[in-house]
Parts: sequence; C-alpha cells; structure tokens
Amino acid sequence: MFFDGRFINPDRPDGITSFSIGLITELSKIQEITVLLNSQEQAELLPQVKSLFVNAPTSLLEAVLALRLRRHKIDVLFSPMQTTSSFGRNYKLILTLHDLIYYRHRTPPASFSWPIRLGWRLFHLSFLPQRLILNGADAVVTVSETTKQEMQKVNITKRPIHVIHNSSSEPDSEHVGNGSESKDLIYMGSFIGYKNVEALIQGMGHIPDHRLVLLSRIDPKHKASLEKLAEQVNAKIFFADGVSEKEYSGWLSNAKALVSASLDEGFGIPIVEAMRHGTPVIVTDIEIFREVAGPAGLFFNPNTPSSFAEAVIRVSDAEIWKDFSQKAKLQAQEFSWEDSAQKLLALCQRIGGPTL
Repeated sequence: MFFDGRFINPDRPDGITSFSIGLITELSKIQEITVLLNSQEQAELLPQVKSLFVNAPTSLLEAVLALRLRRHKIDVLFSPMQTTSSFGRNYKLILTLHDLIYYRHRTPPASFSWPIRLGWRLFHLSFLPQRLILNGADAVVTVSETTKQEMQKVNITKRPIHVIHNSSSEPDSEHVGNGSESKDLIYMGSFIGYKNVEALIQGMGHIPDHRLVLLSRIDPKHKASLEKLAEQVNAKIFFADGVSEKEYSGWLSNAKALVSASLDEGFGIPIVEAMRHGTPVIVTDIEIFREVAGPAGLFFNPNTPSSFAEAVIRVSDAEIWKDFSQKAKLQAQEFSWEDSAQKLLALCQRIGGPTL
C-alpha cells in the first residue's frame, strides 16, 4: 500500500496534515506502507516508514507522476486529497474530497501563489472539473456522513463514496477541576469570513464577566478590526496569536468551553480535540456540527448573539457542566485514528486484493 504524504505541511500544519499523519501513524502499525514525500521535513513528522521522494503536488511534473510510478509495483495508492495524478496509472487509486466548502466560499488559502489561487477559483466555478478528477479514481473517500450526502446530492462522482472519519491526535485527558467556574471560552480556527468570529464577540457583549480567548494566529489588520468590535459591544477578548501543542492542551484543560460560530465547516477537528479533554463545546446549529458533536454539543443560532450567551450561562451551572463534560468524553470515542486506519485498510484490501 502506498500513501501520498506530500500534502503534509511542516511549516503551517493544517487539517490535511493532521489527517495524513494520523492515518499514516496508525496504518504503519498494522500494514507495511510506502509514503510518497517531497521533502525531508515531511519525513521528520512521520514514524519509521518506507518513503519514496517524488515531485511536489504543485509541480508541473505532477501531470506525469502516475506514469513515473508504474515501475514501483503499487497495488493501491491512497491520497488524502483529490489532486494526485491518475493519468497513465497501472494501480488502484483512492482519492479524498474532504468537503464542498470551497464551492460555497471560493477564497483560496492565502499561502498559495497567485497562479494557484487563480486556478483554484476557476476550478471551483463548476463541479465538472471535480467530477472528471474523482471519476478517474477507483473509489472516493470523505471524512463525514454530512459531506457524503452533499456529494451524492450534486452527483459529484460515479465512484463509490466511503466515509473515513477525521479525528484528533490530541491525547485523552481529564479536564482540570469543574470548568463551570472558568471564565475563559476558547476559539481555535481561522478568521476567514464564514468562520463568523464576529458573532462570538457580539455574544460576549452579553456576558462581560467572561473572556473569549482566540488561540490562532491572526494578521494585524484583522486583529485591529475585531478589537474595535469588542470595544463597541463591551466584550472581553484575548489574542494568543498562535499556541504550541502543549499550550493548546493547557487551554483545553482549563476553559469552560470551546466555541465556534462557524456558518459552514468541513468537519471541526477542534471539537473532537476539546471533547477528548471533557471540555464542553458550544457551537452553531449546523449539520456537520450535529454529526461531530452529537449529544455533547450545546447549539446556538449564529444570528442571535444572545443565544450564544445563554449557552455559556447554561454550562456555568456545575452539574450541567459536568453532564456535558461526560457527554463530550463519550462522544469523542466515536472518532479515532485507529478506527479510521482500520476502515481505510479494509477499503484498500477490497479494491487492491487481500494480499495487500
């Protein structure tokens, strides 16, 4: 089995990085795998596995990658993205489409060069390019039942769609004390428009004794804008502007809740990370959050800031907080890299054969 690990980003770890490392780590315990890489920095983030260094996925050489891989006697190649080349392949290929969010919000990642950003926008103007790519695979993976249903609704591929859940590498741990007494609410995520961080700040204006801690890195211009809004509504906020894994765990273990006012989402890894700590999650009432948080979620209307504040006040009660903390730890068990790796291996064996 081969795994395309070239989408691991050592400099700015993202959801694809987490997905790749989590699956590779668990797969390596149960199956011999070879990982495609394009930098030594990627290799340093992985356990001891066989590796094959090839071109970067954004290189022009990507067009002929499958032809170059023909001599390596690959049974199945799994890609955590949908952009791995398939032209001229002589092996089974499984591609991944995490979500359809960029068809609704076409702003590409700011880290991409302008030619790639332009191509990104053009690519997402229609489902046709995506259909052509996914139909070039033998099977397609996505990370949630919500996205699978969305993909089926728009007939984005003729290939079978399989759910391999996203998860978190955040270790299970106990919350420090009863978090109902904490006044900190934490947010982990980007500040792109649909994340709707402004709604959180407006809601904080209804609970001025609490503090919203924004953990992610933020550009100065956006930070100034949010600070101005917080001043207008009398909300208490704090910008951590990026935290280490250890610091993140500390915040999760001491906060009253993790919060999100996102209007759209592909999965919601921070929700799983919080639940592993027994930290309640206060999130918008959207379908993907219903799937991930399940009975452990406290849901609010993002268009009504007071409903966010009401949810915070609700878990300020010690018994209610304890109840949702226990629900969180139970729900977190639904998502593990071990289970996801087992499901992926089973899929690869069905497609590539039991000798895989």
